[in-house]
Amino acid sequence: MSTPPIDPPVDAEEAHLEVGKQKRAAAGLPAVRVSLTRAVKEMGVAKTARNLLKLNQVDGFDCVSCAWPDPSPEHRHTAEFCENGAKAVAWEGTRSRVDRKFFRSHPVSDLQTRTEYWLEKQGRLTEPMIRRPGGTHYEPLSWEDAFSVIGEELTALDSPDEALFYTSGRASNEAAFVYQLFARAFGTNNLPDCSNMCHESTSVGLAETIGIGKGSVSLQDVHEAELIVISGQNPGTNHPRMLSALEIAKKNGAKILAINPLREAGLLKFDNPQNARGLTGLGTDLADRFLQIRSDGDLALWQAFGLLLLEAEDRSPGTVADRDFISRHTLGYAEWEKNVRNLDKQKVLEATGLEWSEIEAAADMLLASKRTVHCWAMGITQHRNAVATIKEFVNVALFQGMIGKPGAGLCPVRGHSNVQGDRTMGIWEKAPDTFLDALGAEFGFEPPREHGHDAVASVQALRDGRAKVFVGLGGNFVAAMSDTAVTEAAMRKASLTVHVSTKLNRSHVTTGRTALILPTLGRTERDLTGGREQRVTVEDSMSAVHASRGRATPASPMLRSEVDIICGIARATLGERHDIPWTEFAQDYDAIRRRIGRVVPGCEAYADKIERRGGFVLPHPPRDTRTFPTKEKKAIFSVSPVEVTSVPEGRLVLQTLRSHDQFNTTIYGLDDRYRGIHSGRRVVFVSAADLDELGFRDGDMVNLVSEWEDGVTRRADAFRLVEYSTPKGCIAAYYPETNPLIPLESQAIASGTPTSKWVVVRFERA
Repeated sequence: MSTPPIDPPVDAEEAHLEVGKQKRAAAGLPAVRVSLTRAVKEMGVAKTARNLLKLNQVDGFDCVSCAWPDPSPEHRHTAEFCENGAKAVAWEGTRSRVDRKFFRSHPVSDLQTRTEYWLEKQGRLTEPMIRRPGGTHYEPLSWEDAFSVIGEELTALDSPDEALFYTSGRASNEAAFVYQLFARAFGTNNLPDCSNMCHESTSVGLAETIGIGKGSVSLQDVHEAELIVISGQNPGTNHPRMLSALEIAKKNGAKILAINPLREAGLLKFDNPQNARGLTGLGTDLADRFLQIRSDGDLALWQAFGLLLLEAEDRSPGTVADRDFISRHTLGYAEWEKNVRNLDKQKVLEATGLEWSEIEAAADMLLASKRTVHCWAMGITQHRNAVATIKEFVNVALFQGMIGKPGAGLCPVRGHSNVQGDRTMGIWEKAPDTFLDALGAEFGFEPPREHGHDAVASVQALRDGRAKVFVGLGGNFVAAMSDTAVTEAAMRKASLTVHVSTKLNRSHVTTGRTALILPTLGRTERDLTGGREQRVTVEDSMSAVHASRGRATPASPMLRSEVDIICGIARATLGERHDIPWTEFAQDYDAIRRRIGRVVPGCEAYADKIERRGGFVLPHPPRDTRTFPTKEKKAIFSVSPVEVTSVPEGRLVLQTLRSHDQFNTTIYGLDDRYRGIHSGRRVVFVSAADLDELGFRDGDMVNLVSEWEDGVTRRADAFRLVEYSTPKGCIAAYYPETNPLIPLESQAIASGTPTSKWVVVRFERA
């Protein structure tokens, strides 16, 4: 059986695809040139200067790109942004517009043939639009009519659980809080979010071991570390401002151990464009040791590290293990030790593709360090055994006492700008009873207690007819989800789809019977809702909360803020039910912050704390006091079996990844200069050994076919093979182009995250 084929839209530029040399350093003068050229082209000189000089400043706005933390106010640069931050600002600040004239000229059938890149390049959305049942085009309507359509559709449902309320990580804390409040006042916990697709494995793994699903380090800890381990992460493209922190750490004497299937430029060298050394190309070397591991070999590797640390402790008792920490603060050590001592070394070598001597040399770096920071990203979280792997990071950190001490700790690096803040504010289908109790007491209603749908379950519910309305607060759900054909078919079964967005994307052209596009203010733009200058707040990857205030003139006078839009939908749906002051919330965001302070743990006096210059840091008991809010009140050592997944002959393991010119499903351009790709995206990175063994050559065109246990064949056609340094048997390609290959039911154990870094595929000649 096969899924319905998806004819790939192809940009005109794709025909001119060029492959050059892989870069050996990130940033430098090319980053400055690309940043300024693109920004000026989209925004003009004056707006470029105004926006970029306010980006990530204390009195400015937070970057809509990654969630890397800002330095303390006194240590910020005039240019406190990276290349991708500048791209994100230019993308949002473009002078191009998508208005009613555009929609008259482009029926939905035409838009469905366009690529993500083309759709986003058309510009900013300017007014509410509706595609009515049977309609061929989107048409304008008033805001009040849009709210009425949504309210009528929601109140007509047989059950509140037939509605899905999705959230992207760009939503502010204020928007996230009122959004989850509305969903629960309506009667459902169906609050899927982008975390379900990326770092959910982190949230689960950390919550079950240290009691809180967040990292335990500060930016200062990164600066002061003796060793930084970077696993399954490409900071040069996905978190470029992290490079500055790594440079500081290196200057302070730190070593870096990089573990990744691809030798990414941002793991090797950083040419900082804000100093002479970087501008001249001398730069800072980053990874002192690089382990080019096979995809999904990390669990086995970290158990090997555990074994080598135990053996070193045997040789010199008291020099490796932090026995006092283990005794006072942990449980399960004996079981973990027994499991690791029985490790099958041959399985480790098969899983990792490494030599034992390489593993020993890397373990020596852990042995030598008294302050170690463990970093990871989606190269870890999007595997079947992702949660177990993260627990193994925790095991090694607990063994050496690397939690709750300066210069050490756990550092999951989240991708979207406020995905962590959204979870803090209650965007979670499995919110704990303590949060729901506080919410109900504050607003005088009984929140639903049954867990809701995550992202995968939401698609399944739409597919099976158990959900009928989809509301998306930001993002591009259709393109971001796995199993694209299944996701698109499920979305088309909805009675209503609603998207709160700044620009056009794939989700707007894969619609339910009725479809609404509600244009919202961008993070860069001035928000005068309620007749006053409003600001919002966000939380970064290290639990720091700060204000964000846009300064630019909105792209259209018809735009409304996310908070205003949510409150308008709530009024139209709930009326006076529960006596929740939606109008007050829309007019005064401080009113929301006062309620956040009374409901959300750790946010007491939230409205007052946000007045502090640079914001404040949320409490993190393991980091702050070495107390662990698990059920057992101690940190937990975990035991996980090592399994080596066999791949049939002639098959390869695909991992999906970003190009340098994209952020999630947002495509800024068609270049990936760090990997040497220009004017195209439909490429597959494959080793010379695999090309030779399978009888292909560099430059051949192939179709990708994935195979999974359900017997369904999934396809993505017309890709060019690019010879690249990657472990034998492991290949890589960009998403969302390869998302059709990932089975919806292929998920990480315990977290449900799609396994975007482990897809078994074969090549067919195109």
